[in-house]
Amino acid sequence: MWNALVSAYAVLAIGSVIPFAAVYGISTMQTGDKKRAMGLAMDMTTIFLIGIVSYLLNRVFGIHMGFYIILLFMLLGAGLIGNAQYRVRGKVDSLKLFRAIWRLSFFGLAALYVLFMLIEIVRFLASGEWE
Repeated sequence: MWNALVSAYAVLAIGSVIPFAAVYGISTMQTGDKKRAMGLAMDMTTIFLIGIVSYLLNRVFGIHMGFYIILLFMLLGAGLIGNAQYRVRGKVDSLKLFRAIWRLSFFGLAALYVLFMLIEIVRFLASGEWE
């Protein structure tokens, strides 16, 4: 059972466009609100992007700390945005802070996903293993 869950997560993480499109399509059909559907699709896809980008970080750089590096940058971003919120409003709205970090992580991780996948594809083709 656990192996099936891990395999399903791996497939969805590798093709992160699939869960994004599925959540966006289903949510748009159910609610008709495209803005809310886009936010929900981004939120769900971020879960898969964290997994695949941490794996790709490990492969590209030969390290075993990809997840922790991503977590570190998310926490640093939360500190910076939280500080800005405190300076402007005098308080920190934790829900808005979490949502901002989660959505910014989506954009950053999506860009890293494309970059690292291209690097891995070039490495694979250059190695000649596909012949």
